[in-house]
Amino acid sequence: MKAVRFHEYGDPSVLRYEDVEQPVPGDGQVLIRVAATSFNGVDGNIRGGFMQGPIPVTLPHTPGLDVSGTVEALGAGVTGFEAGDRVVGFLPMAADGAAAQYVVAPAEVLTAAPVSIPLADAAALPIVGLTAWQALFDHAELTPGQRVLINGAGGGVGGYAVQLAKSAGAYVIATASPRSSEQVTKAGADEVVDHTTTEVTAAVTEPVDVVLNLAPIEPAQLAALLTLIRPGGALVNTTVWMPAPSDEQRQVRGIDLFVRSDAEQLSRLVALIDSGELHVAVAQRVPLAELGAVHARAAAGALPGKVVVVAPTA
Repeated sequence: MKAVRFHEYGDPSVLRYEDVEQPVPGDGQVLIRVAATSFNGVDGNIRGGFMQGPIPVTLPHTPGLDVSGTVEALGAGVTGFEAGDRVVGFLPMAADGAAAQYVVAPAEVLTAAPVSIPLADAAALPIVGLTAWQALFDHAELTPGQRVLINGAGGGVGGYAVQLAKSAGAYVIATASPRSSEQVTKAGADEVVDHTTTEVTAAVTEPVDVVLNLAPIEPAQLAALLTLIRPGGALVNTTVWMPAPSDEQRQVRGIDLFVRSDAEQLSRLVALIDSGELHVAVAQRVPLAELGAVHARAAAGALPGKVVVVAPTA
């Protein structure tokens, strides 16, 4: 089968499109014929060797943490799936990923794929959708009527976070550049702050209950966001190299988010997609052979949005 792998850590040029042996599902695993994976920032960090501590992959390594595809075969002990089922999932970070024609996955990370969108496009959902869900509901404990500020709403996680927060009954303030302000408004933001011309702390004049920071900002800027939160609120931060500040005196929690695979939560997101309450945004679809170019564009800050990487069918 065809796959993209890297045999050493480094810049995007280490990625090779090559022939590899098709994997065989072990106990509790499912063999998936891959429809697509997607690019996430963590893929570049793993390839570059910056995550060797928390994510100890074995070289050569196949990237691609998101997967959508069709069940090809079942390992021993797997129930609940049959050959031909359309599935989606967030794969284990240290295992070989879905930048290939086939991948094996633990059955417990998979759920039925949405039926209302193309199967390949479903690969744009797992990591970013789960990050938004876990940030808002597991960590911030968002409730109807609260005010939430989503800093960096123009990215993949931000689009889902705006939609989920709005559907949960929150008042949503989002920061975005002019390039993405229209899509953030369409996602349901009540206010959009242009962070390229306006300081967020000056634009937000009333306290918020939750700040979700998705942007790679400076520590001083993150600390400033803390001042916008009312007593008892929460700041959830996804830029894990920079710890989230807290304010114990005002009981404002600072939370660093490490997204985890959760098939039950993913199935809820799938249900929202199929009911029309959650929209999946795909900026571009590229063939698997061009994954190296996607990594290169991401390293240069030139990706247009969420990129889905489509596996060859033969």
